[in-house]
Amino acid sequence: MQHVFIVGSKGIPGAYGGYETFVDKLTQYHETGKDLKYHVACKGETNGEFTYHNARCFRIKVPNIGPAQAIYYDVKALSACCRYIRNNSIQNPIVYILACRIGPFMAHFVKKIHKLGGRVFVNPDGHEWLRAKWPAPVRKYWKISEALMTKQADLMVCDSKNIQSYIRKTYEKYHPATTYIAYGAETRKSKLADDDETLLSWYSEKGLSAKSYYLAVGRFVPENNYETMIKEFMKSKTEKTFALITNVSDKFLEELKEKTAFHTDPRIQFVGTVYDQELLMKIRENAYGYFHGHEVGGTNPSLLEALGCTDLNLLLNVGFNRECAEDGALYWDKTPDNLAALIEKADAMNASEIAVLGAKAKQRIADAYSWAFIAEEYKKLFLS
Repeated sequence: MQHVFIVGSKGIPGAYGGYETFVDKLTQYHETGKDLKYHVACKGETNGEFTYHNARCFRIKVPNIGPAQAIYYDVKALSACCRYIRNNSIQNPIVYILACRIGPFMAHFVKKIHKLGGRVFVNPDGHEWLRAKWPAPVRKYWKISEALMTKQADLMVCDSKNIQSYIRKTYEKYHPATTYIAYGAETRKSKLADDDETLLSWYSEKGLSAKSYYLAVGRFVPENNYETMIKEFMKSKTEKTFALITNVSDKFLEELKEKTAFHTDPRIQFVGTVYDQELLMKIRENAYGYFHGHEVGGTNPSLLEALGCTDLNLLLNVGFNRECAEDGALYWDKTPDNLAALIEKADAMNASEIAVLGAKAKQRIADAYSWAFIAEEYKKLFLS
């Protein structure tokens, strides 16, 4: 049996970030297999263990120490992995670290894990050091950390071909071993019917109805280009609503208000967060169109979910997004009036044109991004 230790997600079940969904799906699809045993670090209020999807989940108690929490958590989790491997004489373990947060500690842990007969894989995520939410010194730390982790890892597992080529090119002097396995998405429809009470009461509360709105779902951060999307939507003549499902931060909301005056346009609606995954899937299915403005990161989970659910997708024209959607979407750039014109073009499309795009998007997910396919790719990697 191959033992795989996963460090770096907040844990399973119940957290809905990209890494958390990934670990949840990976353990779910391998739950009944006899050749892989997962050990998953989970952030907790207390230490302790439990079983979920047949994975051994171990909690790491993390004190409230601000931004350094994530680094503390990863270091403690890796120490716990090493202890468990040694105490249980586990042969040839794989330790899979998600995100590049612990560069300065990497050499120490790689040496320790190699001594125990193990290998260290790293998923570099996207360009964390480009995210506007971090102050300059933190961004500098992320960049140094990424370099140190790439230098020390036995294998970099990239969830985007763009990220893979970036890692190879930027860190050429370290000759990093890389492989590409994408993030996944569901290829099924929501379990909720069109007349489901949960859906109808959500619509009623938000003043929405099926096909009456464009949608955006994602983290409320500047690099997801909310400012451009809102400004361009306000310029357009569309009579539809722009519904934004996001965890609003007051500071950024005030900045947006000043820059866009979105509060003067009743079509712009911040509708809060939706944690019920079936409801969110149904809201996506019923959207007239989906806006995706993310320009930092690898394969983005919310984009894959949109391509799997929504027929008409309007994406920012960057390499990551084109790589995912190919010809199953429409593309916009940040030039003034570009997106506004695309919205009006989208409004004028007929049902069969939209259906063709939707079919291409769903086929793209089925071919390259279904969770069943991604889980199988990971199984091949871990057992090779």
